[in-house]
Amino acid sequence: MILAMLAGWVAPAIAQQDPAPRQRIEPELMAKGFDVPWSIGFLPGGAMLVTERGGRLWYLPADGGARRQVSGVPQVAAIGQGGLLDLMVPRDFAQTREVIISYAAPHAGGGAVTALAAGRLSRDGAQLEGLRVLFEAKTVGQGGRHFGGRVVEGPQGHLFLTIGERGTRPSAQDPGTHNGTVIRLARDGSVPPDNPFVGREGALPEIWSYGHRNPQGAAFDTQGRLWVHEHGARGGDEVNLIRKGANYGWPVIAYGRHYSGARIGEGTHKEGMEQPEFYWDPSIAPSGLVIHSGQGAPEWRGDFFVGSLKFDMIAQLRGAPLREVARLHAPETLRIRAMHEGPDGALWIVSEGHGAIYRLKP
Repeated sequence: MILAMLAGWVAPAIAQQDPAPRQRIEPELMAKGFDVPWSIGFLPGGAMLVTERGGRLWYLPADGGARRQVSGVPQVAAIGQGGLLDLMVPRDFAQTREVIISYAAPHAGGGAVTALAAGRLSRDGAQLEGLRVLFEAKTVGQGGRHFGGRVVEGPQGHLFLTIGERGTRPSAQDPGTHNGTVIRLARDGSVPPDNPFVGREGALPEIWSYGHRNPQGAAFDTQGRLWVHEHGARGGDEVNLIRKGANYGWPVIAYGRHYSGARIGEGTHKEGMEQPEFYWDPSIAPSGLVIHSGQGAPEWRGDFFVGSLKFDMIAQLRGAPLREVARLHAPETLRIRAMHEGPDGALWIVSEGHGAIYRLKP
């Protein structure tokens, strides 16, 4: 009898209702003067790329010389939360010089979609050459909300892209749309044959997981597992361990409430829907995620670092189950849009509020 009861039991998610202790940090200013910076990418030799949501891509030389705008970037729909979004420098950049970018692409019939493109960075860093579109979401959104847009490279070289539900909540439960999903592509934009929805009627083959609201952070851990965090509504920002083909519940289950105060969906649990590994209540508006490799800081190995757009700090999570162990803050941590681990293990912070990039030594 007891075993039968346990078979249907689902472990409750861990909530952070009491904030972890605040710790003062002293980030070092690395670059400033950006208009809503969204992401950065490190190049071999010490140069760096920076995206601005308005549509500009910048090349910062390793010698500290004047930055220059990179041409060849696709046209973007700079509406609301949309524009030029994430940037990913693949592991084979030294051989291919290829850069992957995500963005909100304007649609011919109006509205915009989340898209992914690749181009080769010229030797002088002045141009993206041979730009090609790898993916465009099939469902067009008319508003400027919830584009998602984080892109990460998997252990086998696949591309994983997060896509928000564009403010149309029910679409996150429909695998016939790309809204509210994490998708998985081969490097050339084709669909890997082992994706979970390949060949399934009424489902799009690019989808890896679904039922997401607005995922704004994605990273692989030291075991090669994909983690994503996403915005809740009023409460219920989630950290999810992503499983192939899994449904993460939005908007049927959630740990927050609508901004009106109304209840969301059917509660916090439903059979066939995943539970978050951790959630925040109240919301911190998470954006950017690093799961630290331990390089240069063995004590940080496996720790999660999550930027906050709302509380102007970095949440540090650790353990199994995950718990928030510290909130790192400074005047420089104003509206953190992205977090990156640098080549030496330092944490790099993209502050939308300051239009600047900072480095935090291990």
